[in-house]
Amino acid sequence: MKFKTPLIRKQTIGENVLYTFVFVAVYLIPIFNSFLMAEEHIDFYNKVFLAWSIITPYLVLFLFNNYILIPFLLNKGRIFWYVVSAFSVVTVAFTIIEFMERAHIISDGYVDVGILPHQATLADLAWYWNIVLCVFMFAANIGIKKFYESMQKDEDNARLAREVIEAEMYYLKYQINPHFLMNTLNNIHALVDIDAESAKQGIVELSDMMRHVVYESSADRIPFMKDMKFLENYIELMRVRYSQHIDIKFNYSELTDITVPPLVFIVFTENAFKHGVARNRHSYIHIDISLEEDMLVAKFENSAHQTSLNSKTDGGVGLENVSRRLEYIYGKNYSLNIVSDKEKYCVTLKIPKSYES
Repeated sequence: MKFKTPLIRKQTIGENVLYTFVFVAVYLIPIFNSFLMAEEHIDFYNKVFLAWSIITPYLVLFLFNNYILIPFLLNKGRIFWYVVSAFSVVTVAFTIIEFMERAHIISDGYVDVGILPHQATLADLAWYWNIVLCVFMFAANIGIKKFYESMQKDEDNARLAREVIEAEMYYLKYQINPHFLMNTLNNIHALVDIDAESAKQGIVELSDMMRHVVYESSADRIPFMKDMKFLENYIELMRVRYSQHIDIKFNYSELTDITVPPLVFIVFTENAFKHGVARNRHSYIHIDISLEEDMLVAKFENSAHQTSLNSKTDGGVGLENVSRRLEYIYGKNYSLNIVSDKEKYCVTLKIPKSYES
């Protein structure tokens, strides 16, 4: 059993509404015409009913084509049989109508006095011109259907593209989880040999951070201050591990009405600690996140050391991951600038303070 998706139902409803509007308008034309001619009484019999009797065969043939011939023949690729069937049905229908009209006139001696003999109307068209007109109607019917099908296909493709992006976003976001966990566990492992008590506290903080990563970061966006608290916990863990070996500064604005994509800033922070610290050498990591006009600006600067110059240009899984996520989320409405030399490595990220996910 086949079920129509909401999108298909929407397209079908739109198409049927268009057909209904057109035919209702056509059926109302004779009545409106009488009003426009300022007639005291609408001549329903000689004018309106006559016009409707001419229009009705087209309506019946249109419905037959739209709901039988096109679905069962044309849409299934049986083009030859569709053409043969459509032409046969139209020809037979108007031949019968022409025969019935002639028989009625001859038997009853009926003459329509409401229409002058020299007046050009649909009633004066020969049966073959009715067939030609009906063929054009069928062609218009097919064109409208193909137009709506094209719209439906475009919307289907757009919906599938969004689903693919959402799936990849989901993958990219949760690809960070094991990456973050591995790096943090390595830090705690190194901390055990330095300060066991601090390592215990680090494990507690790790549980809080992992709760943020696993649960809270599942949303498309999270409060800015909650993400800053997450960064603070991570930085404090790193501060205990490296002790006096590194100068760490972390400043951010108190922005309570802004939301941000989760697990973006942590990637640059991890990268700074991973590549900006060298034993027995002065190292520093400075992080500043603030609001500049309508842009949220995050600056990450760390010392550069010869041992990390070869590896930090790519940033591993994290930087590639977050770059793709930023592109999906903001398109061209963000900037990511990375500058490095022998002494320092700087990352400047600018994202809109508000965005539509």
